[in-house]
Amino acid sequence: MSGQTHSPAEWAQMVSLAVALYAAASVPFFLLVDASRADFHPHALALLPLPDRFFATPVGCRVLAVWAGVRRAVVEAGRDVAALAVLLTTSPKGALR
Repeated sequence: MSGQTHSPAEWAQMVSLAVALYAAASVPFFLLVDASRADFHPHALALLPLPDRFFATPVGCRVLAVWAGVRRAVVEAGRDVAALAVLLTTSPKGALR
């Protein structure tokens, strides 16, 4: 025995190799596992039946109105973030001499 210990880089390589081998070995399992096509439906939440009686009440109408306002605010915030990202990541040509 020479008494040499492994460096942190060697430990990281071993852990990375172990994770990669585990992932590669689990691919056939996840490909062959029993799954239904309905499990992967992109609009599964939208297809859930909603209680129509709730949305016919005044409270349900308020919930729908608040939901519409929240959705509009999220869309506008997303647009603002995208515009700010474009402004901050581009540089004007010739203006900053």
